[in-house]
Amino acid sequence: MVGALWAQDRRVPSGFTPMTSGRFTVAAYSGDFSLARSLLADANARDTFPGLPRPRAGVVISLAPDARRFRDWVGAIAPEWGVAIAIPAEQRIVMQGSRAPSAAGNPAVALRHELAHLALHEQLGDLPARWFDEGYASYAAGEWARDEVLATNLGLVLHRVPSLNALDSLFTGGTGRAQQGYALAHLAVTEIAALDRQRGLTLFFGYWRETRSFDQALRRAFGITESAFEDRWKRAARRQYGGVVLLADASVSALALLLLFGPLWLSVRQRTNRRIVALRVAESAQEARDRETVLAALLAERGLSTLEPGSGRSHGAKNDDLIN
Repeated sequence: MVGALWAQDRRVPSGFTPMTSGRFTVAAYSGDFSLARSLLADANARDTFPGLPRPRAGVVISLAPDARRFRDWVGAIAPEWGVAIAIPAEQRIVMQGSRAPSAAGNPAVALRHELAHLALHEQLGDLPARWFDEGYASYAAGEWARDEVLATNLGLVLHRVPSLNALDSLFTGGTGRAQQGYALAHLAVTEIAALDRQRGLTLFFGYWRETRSFDQALRRAFGITESAFEDRWKRAARRQYGGVVLLADASVSALALLLLFGPLWLSVRQRTNRRIVALRVAESAQEARDRETVLAALLAERGLSTLEPGSGRSHGAKNDDLIN
């Protein structure tokens, strides 16, 4: 992510060992020396960014040994999900070192994301909106897993695809909304680059720097207005994730129906069960009465009377009458 100016009282304390190669200096404590060397080599090996001239400004990369010192050095500008941050005004990047949480992902990808912020700022300054800045950094870093966020995020179903101007607000709404914002911004920049398969973003960035207008740059580079591109981007989102949206819509509808009619269904089921139990009791009683009737008829045919229930005595016959 990209941050604002780093105040002087938030500067990284002394004690780092710097390693310099090309335009990069990585400063780290001894526990992160191996990571520092790896990041330094990777930064030099891939020091170009889509559509932009090769950056020239020197960059200082500071590796914080733990999350507490990362936040101490960065200050309030770091959101709760942040593990790396770029400060364009100082050409500086601060990121967590080898003790970063597993959710931080590949440190080389995280560094390239932040370097893309600095490269974009070096050419266009403050022209890009937040959504474009984050989308471009994600695109340049090859963070294709952003698509998975859209494929699994119900926000796309419940709130649909927001406007480009509304994307910036997603980056300040908590981790879940921010991840959706990153994914949608990544898709938007990918769609812009796809408008010119041969030159990608090169002409677009040149016209943007010249005209200082996003809309004019789109018109001159691709012959499309900002509003027309926004419609194209929304269609792309619906096309790529439409199946997921329909499935989620069905799931949401099923859940709503369950919540609405579930109590009624349970009540009907309970009444039905009570009726079934009552019918079984009545059937058992009727079967008992039927057995008594049949027994009485059999005894009558043999000249015997029925036994008085519970008495063991018979009526209408003497004991010797029972002996043949």
